[in-house]
Order: sequence, then structure tokens, then C-alpha cells
Amino acid sequence: MGLGLFKALFCCAKPPHEIVIVSADSSPQHSSRKTQPISNNSPKQTQHSSSQTGKIGAILGKPYVNINQIYEMKKELGRGQSGVTYLCVERRTGREYACKSIARGKLVGAQEIEDVRREVMILQHLSGQPNIVEFRGAYEDKENLHLVMELCSGGELFDRIIAKGNYSEREAATVMRQIVNVVHVCHFMGVIHRDLKPENFLMATTDDNAPVKATDFGLSIFIEEGIFQFIITQL
Repeated sequence: MGLGLFKALFCCAKPPHEIVIVSADSSPQHSSRKTQPISNNSPKQTQHSSSQTGKIGAILGKPYVNINQIYEMKKELGRGQSGVTYLCVERRTGREYACKSIARGKLVGAQEIEDVRREVMILQHLSGQPNIVEFRGAYEDKENLHLVMELCSGGELFDRIIAKGNYSEREAATVMRQIVNVVHVCHFMGVIHRDLKPENFLMATTDDNAPVKATDFGLSIFIEEGIFQFIITQL
């Protein structure tokens, strides 16, 4: 279904000449492709010592945090297999964000814990890149793991495509340019998304020309040295 909607964007013969696709030699705003461990002092996560309980969480390896002292949880924005996403407001600034809360009960196996750790690492690694949802921080308490991210109020690209019905040549090229840029940035920084579909792209605002932001890196992996040689030998 998702692939079909992407194909629907290419209903026209050729892209307009004034739309320039990001070239292979253009560099993202990050100079390193190396994997970074989960940091106790994420640049996007303000330390809130008063909200820490002292007990170390098994998932992040950091003290438990009472997220309700930092953010006020509002309405539910969406629900998926891995967790529930809420609108939240930072108490200190009044700014709105999205908080994905994953029940600790769903993270019982070693593989599940490793997967969510990798997702946090990838979100930290890619944070600050254009067309990728900005990561604010990860918090753990005895019941949930909370991932706080940029709020994209325009909804899913999937819903925008359905509502719009069809795209002009120029409109399709504008959307696809941003999607191609996401792939370029991820691969340059050593990440494979592995789940690119309209449902995993969000519109930053409700504006018709709002930028597209990639989200849901739950299936993403870091490119390991030698992976391409292994694939070639298996062909």
C-alpha cells in the first residue's frame, strides 16, 4: 500500500528542471559516520536532577526520571504496536513536543531491549538533520520508556496523499526531493532506515508546502563494516 502511494507520485513524465535533487557529493550537516553510544548528557536533553529517583534503569542505563515533572502530558496523538504517542508540553518553556511512551512490559527480551537502545542511538546520531524529526531526549521510569521528539502537526504524508488525491509534477518532485535527501543523509551517516513508506513521513505543519520529516527508526540499523561485501558474496 505504501509503495503504491509512492509510485502514484510519479504519474508525470519527468521532474521540472528547476527542482534540483540533492547530489551525491553534497554533505549533510554532520561530519561523522561513526556510531555514538547512548550518552548520559545528550545535547538535546536538559538535565533535571530534581526529577531523578536514583534507581538506574535497565534499558538506558541512566537514573529513573519522573517525566511528568518535566513535561505535561496532553492528548493522545496515535497508537501503534510499540507504544502510544502523546502531545506533551515542556513545563519550563511551554513548548509542545510529541512523546512516544513504550511500556516496559513490551521490552522483556534481550532483543527488544537492544532494538530500542539502537533506535535511541540512531535518533541521537541523526538529530539536527533536515527532513528528519528532531530528537529531544529519552527518559525511563519503572513503567515506561519515553522518547520525546519534535511535534509535527501536519500529520502523516500518507493522509496528505489520500486527502489530496493527486499531485502535480512540481509537487511530486518537491516531496520526492526531500525523501531522497533523507536516504542520502542516513546513508552518509551510516544508517539504513529499512521502513520508508508514506506512514513514516510526517508533515511539519498543516501548511500545504510544509517540509516532510522522516520518523519511526524502530527498524533502522547502523551500516556495519563489511556488510556490502557479505551481500555480494551471497548473490
